[in-house]
Order: sequence, then structure tokens, then C-alpha cells
Amino acid sequence: MKLLIFTQKVDINDPILGFFHRWIEELAKHCEKVTVVALGVGEYSLPTNVKVLSLGKESGASKIKYLTRFYRYVWQERKNYDSVFVHMNQEYVILGGLIWKIWGKKIAMWRNHSKVSIPGYIAVFLSDKVFCTSGESFTARFKKTTLMPVGIDTLFFKKREDIIEKPNSLLFLGRISPMKKPGLFIEALNLLNKERVDFTASVVGDPLLKDADYYQELKGLVKKYDLENKVVFEKGVNNKKTIEYYNRYGIYVNATPSGSMDKTIFEAMSCGSIVIVSNKSLIGKIDNNLIFEENSHRDLAKKLAAMLSLSVSEKEDIIEKLRNFVIQNHGLDFLVEKLLVSFQSL
Repeated sequence: MKLLIFTQKVDINDPILGFFHRWIEELAKHCEKVTVVALGVGEYSLPTNVKVLSLGKESGASKIKYLTRFYRYVWQERKNYDSVFVHMNQEYVILGGLIWKIWGKKIAMWRNHSKVSIPGYIAVFLSDKVFCTSGESFTARFKKTTLMPVGIDTLFFKKREDIIEKPNSLLFLGRISPMKKPGLFIEALNLLNKERVDFTASVVGDPLLKDADYYQELKGLVKKYDLENKVVFEKGVNNKKTIEYYNRYGIYVNATPSGSMDKTIFEAMSCGSIVIVSNKSLIGKIDNNLIFEENSHRDLAKKLAAMLSLSVSEKEDIIEKLRNFVIQNHGLDFLVEKLLVSFQSL
């Protein structure tokens, strides 16, 4: 099989999208040729049967250049692929879908998002297959959609004995944006502090330029609540570095609304961190005591206080169950196997 992949970024050091480098590596083991077109390209080290092309974001290219390069690559590589895999960006399906249909290329799109939109419907219509990881995603409703594993490299994301866990420590890690709701986390910490619950917390991640003011507002909130001796802000780290944070902190909090499925949740589970999330897709799959009511900082605070009060043996039992859940349901090898079966059936 010869595969053309469109994705946002190929960069092993990217704090958010670095994981996709491992996906490409694993897919390349089972394909004759893989051509990857990314909006931006950084550092990578991939097998010889992988060709990486950039639309030019890293060099500041204009949207006109993005578009010109998109169609140039679609045309010049036309003999080097028989299937197209669009990861996350439905726009590529809309731009290239009719051309690929005429050429007889099969189209598979990976899309996790709760938002219903006309472009979303168009992209799904043009796709032969759609993948998502969340049953709450907009794309989950279609017959052509397959629910997929998240794809965690559990051999890498694991408990490390050389890293000492900080007692009563809480972690919020990911891109800093209103959608991720770090403010909700800080509001919950304020309640814990008022109730004299012992904890320390870190917010790890960077904002996009448009969210720079929001990031400063979060810092102002910590100061307002007199949490500066308990809460620290740290810059974002690359995907490989996150393993150290998951191992160093006892509880990882993710407040992203249902509809998407943040990989960080499962990476943290795989590393032996207790996770507390609001994602409804995990109801019935992990302990309900680990799922707080969406948009409720009070319920989050309640769940955090309960987890912090557990004995060591009780925490270890939860940690083991979470790790096993990831291994059995969301491992990278399992994901690649399902992707290949889907591509071959198109």
C-alpha cells in the first residue's frame, strides 16, 4: 500500500503534535511508501520509505502559497499513493476530495470534534472512511465512521522508577486555551485551598498568540486567590518530555469538553498517574469517581479532594486499572492494526 498523509505538523519536538511522528513510523513499517504533507515541518527522523513535504508554515508562507503547494504536491505525488489519510484537518478533504475521487484514490479522515458544521458534513460526504476516538464527536454519528483507539506507545509512556513522585501533586498539561478550561482547574484549586486540602499544582503549556491575554488572566487569577505558593506555571514541553511530568505528579486533570479525546489523558494513565476528566466518552470505561461534571469546578474540587485522601494501596489499585485499560484498548500497535485493516478494505 502507498499512502499519502496530510497532517498539521511533523516535528518530534512539538509539545502537542509530536506524537504523530510515532504514528508515521509505525505505519511506514506496513506500507510500500508513505508521503507526508504537513502544514509545518520541524525535526524528524523517519524510515527511508517516508517522504516529508511542507506547506511552509515554519517559514512564514502565506495562505496562497499553502494552497499552491497543496495542489502541487497532490499532483506531483499522484503516482506515489493509492489512499489518502487526512489527520484532523477536514479542509484538506474539501480541497482535494473531488480530485481524489476522479483519480480513484480512497480517502480516510481522522476527525474528533463536537462542533457540527457544514464543512464537516462536506468532508464526511467526500470521505470513504471516517475515524474518531470519541463517541461524543460530531463525526461519530455516521455509518462510515469507525471508533478508533487513541494510539499510545505504552512501551514508552510507562512508570519510571528513577522519577520520584511529589506528594499531593496535581498537573494540568496541554495547550493553554479557553477550550481546555485551565481556569476551571484554578477555580477548583481555590476551593481546595479554602478547605485546607494539602496540594501543589503545576500548569504546563503554552498559549497560541491569540490566547496570550488569556494566559495572563490565569496568572492573575492565581494571584487573586493567593495561590502563588501552591501553583506554578511552566512552559510547554515536547511530547517525549511529558513522561517526566506524568511520573512526577500524582493526579493529572483534563477539563476539555466531550467531543474530542485528548491523548494526554491516556499518556498520563499509561505512566501511572491518576486522571480526573470531564469527558463523557469515558463513562463506564474508567471509575466514575474519576469523571467530574463538565464545567463544574465544584465537582472537580470534590473529586480531587477524594483522590488526594486515598491510601497508597487504594491509589495503586486505581493506577493499575488505568494502565491496563490503556494497554488493552488504546495501544499504538492496536491503532495501527485497525488503520491498516480499514485502508485495505477501502
